This record gives sequence, structure tokens and C-alpha cells, in this order.
Amino acid sequence: MKKILPGLSLSIGVAIIAKLLAIFFPSLGGATIAIFLGIFLGNTFFKQDTLAMGTKFAESRLLEYSVVLLGFTVTFQTISHLGVNGLLYIICMMATVIIAAIFLGKKLGFSDKMAMMMAGGNAVCGSSAIGAIAPSIGADDEEKGQVITLVNLLGTVMMLALPLLAVTLLGKNLLTSSALLGGTLQSVGQVVAGASLINQEVVSYAMLFKITRILFLVVVVFIFQQRTKKLSPTTLQTTKKFPVPWYVLAFLGVCILNSFFNLPTLFSDGAHFISTWFETTALAAIGLRLDFRKFIKEGPRFLIYGLSVGIVQTIAALAFIYLLKI
Repeated sequence: MKKILPGLSLSIGVAIIAKLLAIFFPSLGGATIAIFLGIFLGNTFFKQDTLAMGTKFAESRLLEYSVVLLGFTVTFQTISHLGVNGLLYIICMMATVIIAAIFLGKKLGFSDKMAMMMAGGNAVCGSSAIGAIAPSIGADDEEKGQVITLVNLLGTVMMLALPLLAVTLLGKNLLTSSALLGGTLQSVGQVVAGASLINQEVVSYAMLFKITRILFLVVVVFIFQQRTKKLSPTTLQTTKKFPVPWYVLAFLGVCILNSFFNLPTLFSDGAHFISTWFETTALAAIGLRLDFRKFIKEGPRFLIYGLSVGIVQTIAALAFIYLLKI
């Protein structure tokens, strides 16, 4: 605990500052501010080795706990509100984003693991999805940190651009605007922030699309793990772990419990509150641990990759909304 406390305390401190700044910059949100503030501080004032163990704990464990707590905010009954076309829209979107992100990643020279994390982060739920996918495919911390940074950067740009696009192209149509934002934006916070730039009703419906994407987290993790085994059999065999990480199974178990039993709102409200803080603290730690010089050293490939995936997401969303008559 003595070795963990300095880095963990710093991560919590950065998360608190990020949450306070989010009051004045609500369009960005605490999670996005936390990672960029962490990057700034970690690359300037806080490079000490004594912080490494604590920031590592915050980065890995808190993201895992955040994934589990998401289950209290999700039920299978949620899907019924979207209808068959809404569910089909989500499946088509996720499949398109995953295929496109892996294809573009290979073309730009990224590793298969980074491409899968990029695909999962954009297709499902941002940092939480990457946190679940990374250990199941044997990705290292540096790769995970780089992809999380890229996904959050892309999410911030899309969070500000998509509401304007929705109003311009879709007018005041509630369901189509909600599908565009809820079916594309990376994190829950970005969905709420982006949808709130239109109106509060869009926030509610956009979250239905978002939550439905989160339900597929377990499926995506399993598929990526099986793909990794085929491409690199030794990567996962040497770990001798259960095929699916414990926190992904816990997420599914909590989700099932929440779907079939009428749990008090205290559970969902408390889980959402704690999960948000865990994720913000984990993102702060990731920022603190990320050597931005290495990130920049990769060159423009990262920005090209992020923008390409974002463009594919947006075009695919508009196309599927039209084809499926959302």
C-alpha cells in the first residue's frame, strides 16, 4: 500500500481537478479532461519512478471495477425500446466499425492488437471496452494507453461535431439524432455531453442506443480473444487464464441480475456514480503513465487512423439510419 498510495493519490487528485474543471467545460466532460490533464502533468512535473506502481494500479484495477459497475446501469429489456430496426442498426454499426478499424489499422501499419483495441473502443464503449479487451488479447500497457488516448481524442472531436451534423442533416427528428450520437460516440460521458447540445430528450434516447452497444461488450471480447488465439496461439496460452476476464463475466452476471430483478434505483445510481469516478481516475492514471514523446514519435499515422475511423463511423451511421428507416 505504501508503494501504491503516492501514484494512486495523484491519480485521484487529477480526477478531482478534472471533475471540477468539467463544471466550467461541460462539453468536454471530466473523463476527457482527466486524460489530457494527466498527459500534461505526467510529461512535465510528475515523472518520478515512485508514482509508477500507484498509477499502474489505478489504470488497470479501477477500469476493471468500472466495467463491472456498468452492469447495474444496463438491462436486456432496454433493447425493446429500440425495436428490431434499432437493434439491427446497432449490430450493423458495430460490425462495420470493427471491420473498418482492423482493416485501416493493418493498412497504416499498426499491430493487430492495437487495431482490435481501436475497433472495440470505437464500436462499444471507449476506455471501458479497451480496458476489457486489452488483457484478453495480451496487449501491453503502452499499446493500451496509446489507443485510449487516440479514442478519447477522436471522441472529443466527434462529440462536438456530431450534434451540429445532426441538426443540419436530420433536423429535429428525435430518434434519428439519438441513433447518430448513441450509435457512434465512444464513451457514455461523450454521448450525454454531445446529446445535451441538442436537447435533453435526445440524451435519453441516445443513451438507449449506447447501452445496447455496451450489452455486446462480452461478445466483442470473446470474438477478439478467439481471433488472437488463431493469429498468435502462444500469446494467450502462456497466461493460463480463464478465456474471458473475470470482470467481463461479472459485468454480464450483474446485467442479468439487473434485467430479471427489480433492483432499487440506489444500485444503478450508486454504480453509475462510482463507475464514473473509477473511470475518470483510471483515465487520469493512463495520462500520467503515457510518455507523450513516444506517442508523437509514431508520426501522423495516429491522427490519420483516428480521423479515418471517425469518418467511417459517421458515414456508416447516416447510411444505416436511412436504409433501416430509423
